[in-house]
Amino acid sequence: MEGLTDPIMRDVLTHVGSFDWCVTEFIRITDSILPDHIYYNYCPELKAQGKTAAGTPVHVQFLGNNPEMLAANAAKVVELGAPAIDMNFGCPAKTVNRHRGGSVLLDEPEVVYELVKAVRDAVPAHIPVSAKMRLGYMDRNFTLENAHAIEDAGASWVTVHARTKADGYTPPAFWELLHPIRDTLNINVIANGEIWTNQDAKQCQLESGCQDLMIGRGAVTTPDLTQCIRQDSNDALLDWEDLLSLQIRFINGPSKTEIGMVGRYKQWLGMMSKHYPEAKLLWDSVKRIKKLDEIIEKLQHNLK
Repeated sequence: MEGLTDPIMRDVLTHVGSFDWCVTEFIRITDSILPDHIYYNYCPELKAQGKTAAGTPVHVQFLGNNPEMLAANAAKVVELGAPAIDMNFGCPAKTVNRHRGGSVLLDEPEVVYELVKAVRDAVPAHIPVSAKMRLGYMDRNFTLENAHAIEDAGASWVTVHARTKADGYTPPAFWELLHPIRDTLNINVIANGEIWTNQDAKQCQLESGCQDLMIGRGAVTTPDLTQCIRQDSNDALLDWEDLLSLQIRFINGPSKTEIGMVGRYKQWLGMMSKHYPEAKLLWDSVKRIKKLDEIIEKLQHNLK
């Protein structure tokens, strides 16, 4: 999720959640091998054996359409310490698609194969290569072809967002359409899309036939969601005091600019306000504040 699951958010979510692994924001690969500092900016965890402070592995995510450059960059980032490479064929953003990246490539299963195969061949056999896809671009004509292309190219697993690009993020997610993919592939199929609660997770597993789930916006909105799913709890496991401490941890994280951190924090608080009434009240009190120290003061006051 570009602009959302940055290193600070990964630190917070893996600190409280229970994730097998997580991914970076997608790194755009065009016509060059990126310098080290770009990779360390996207994934500072590379300097810590590719793991967050909580010990969760961080897979480096690529987006692009140049097989040679994807391969060369994959080889480089693995040398820097990436534990796995994930390839993005799911992004629905118009700008990305206009530059022939993300979900637009799902109209070309042969290209999807070529790109995954190039990366798979470029990195050591013990390094997993995976891909994320949607059910299609504007339609579902190539759903199975894309899934098989990813498997045939040597991917270790495929994550499927249960909507097309045309569907965007509008509910519902069509979990039942993942069942034919899971039934015909020999690699693991991970379900994704519209998982906001433990009940959603169970229903997704039932309809899709997939046991493993990838959670994006739901984990940001409800930071203890993975714990709720693992413990089969329909009730929140973190109280508001716990969440306030997480927010303070987040806002004290490294940031290039004050205004950038203020914006990121407000974005997160706005998302949490969909689930927590206290977050909505806090949002109303900080939405016009532009100084970090003033926001921190508000958070600390609420902790008392």
